[in-house]
Amino acid sequence: MGGDKKVKILIVGAGPTGLGAATRLHQLGNTDWELIDEAPEAGGLACTDCTPEGFLFDMGGHVIFSHYQYFDDLLDTAVGKEEWNTLQRVSYVRLKDRWIAYPFQNNISALDVEDQVKCLTGCVEAKVLNATTTEKPKSFDEWILRVMGPGIADIFMRPYNFKVWGVPTTHMQCDWLGERVATVDVTKAISNVLHNKEDAGWGPNAVFRFPKKGGTGGIWKAVASLLPQEKMSFGSGNRVVGIDEEKKEAKLKDGSTIQFEKLLTTIPLDLTLSMVGKQEWADGLTHSNSHIIGVGIRGLNPHDTKCWLYFPEDNCPFYRATIFSHYAEENCPAADVKLPTMCVGAGGPVGGDASPKGGPYHSLMFEVCESAMKKVEQDSVTLGGTAGTWSRVVLDTLVGAINTSLMTADAEIVSLYHRRIEHGYPTPSLGRDAVLKEALPYLREKNIWSRGRFGSYKYEVANQDHSLMLGVECVDNMLNGSMELTLNHPNIVNATKNKELLYHKN
Repeated sequence: MGGDKKVKILIVGAGPTGLGAATRLHQLGNTDWELIDEAPEAGGLACTDCTPEGFLFDMGGHVIFSHYQYFDDLLDTAVGKEEWNTLQRVSYVRLKDRWIAYPFQNNISALDVEDQVKCLTGCVEAKVLNATTTEKPKSFDEWILRVMGPGIADIFMRPYNFKVWGVPTTHMQCDWLGERVATVDVTKAISNVLHNKEDAGWGPNAVFRFPKKGGTGGIWKAVASLLPQEKMSFGSGNRVVGIDEEKKEAKLKDGSTIQFEKLLTTIPLDLTLSMVGKQEWADGLTHSNSHIIGVGIRGLNPHDTKCWLYFPEDNCPFYRATIFSHYAEENCPAADVKLPTMCVGAGGPVGGDASPKGGPYHSLMFEVCESAMKKVEQDSVTLGGTAGTWSRVVLDTLVGAINTSLMTADAEIVSLYHRRIEHGYPTPSLGRDAVLKEALPYLREKNIWSRGRFGSYKYEVANQDHSLMLGVECVDNMLNGSMELTLNHPNIVNATKNKELLYHKN
């Protein structure tokens, strides 16, 4: 960028929150703003990467379902109403070499008899405990025991959630749950077991949308294209390396500074707090790292209409796998594209002909959590054939995919992908809310609004629709003091379709 600038409203980050803020400013005719991002293009944590072989991979299992009319209308305007696939969620839990419909707690009829007994007796115990206890659960673990009982806790909820968050459920609060976790209807659970009935329709994402082209990242590049391009600056030089909250000045990696009257930052809150000298608050926030591993495979998709799958056991490093090729045809190369086989499913060399051949192709995307309490093996390992050298977590993922029947040992792998994301999940830790109660108002007093999946550190409002609306509502708060409903009242916005704010193209 070079030089020094002054702007009324500075937006840091071109993910859903930053783009939501910029969209709202543009919609209202406000022109005194600028958006910067260190990435080469818009998207943030909702970006999509493409391998050299032409396989697309998102930064996690992102799909589109929405609590906001504003969000829906903006995305339809940006992407086009006809440019979406609508899919029925087909999700399962892999446990003891069998597939159990999601949510697990509604489908214990699929377990063996011994585990059914543990889960059902635990549900009854939980119902009695919940009826006789007046105190609110003090942790996520207490909530699980209160709602589901020790059987479901030990068989699924505790091991699975440790793989997701990288901390025990005893270290997490329960205020974030809302619609994120299905509770248990004991009568229904018993009935489902007796009738051997599958019950898989729960949840706000039972039906979801996905773009036909470009992956999730294509959505946000399309949203960015609706904005005045001269108001946005991308590239590594735009990384914010310092914030002087008294001078209202952001210092960038390229040595320049930007003076602002008001700042909306989507930088992870722990990093922002460190920059303004509040390290004790920063230390009170916890996050996990994410590893995204993608595998492109020659052959028809053998997984029918499965979408994403959950893995609580220790026979694989990943907690979730997505059949990413199922979401959109263009997530994989066309069948007439000829690709060599890099290695086989077990990571070894190809036994036969590895020369370029056509498809069809399908793809799997895996998510692995890393934290201070959950280490991930990352030393370098050389795979067979022409696959080259990768982090060991890639090989461990291939082995795990074989262990869980997602892939065969002799599968023809034609593309591999791995990316580590430092800020993967904002952990709803026991101490989180105490930090947020002090930190967000402190920054607000300095005319700094920290918002977004990591800007406000609230996982309960961290989906793409929430994140965009955090930016939209932040701008209205900046300009006229309006209530930020999504930030302050997650349970309200998650309980209904919100139609108070509407988008129209400027």
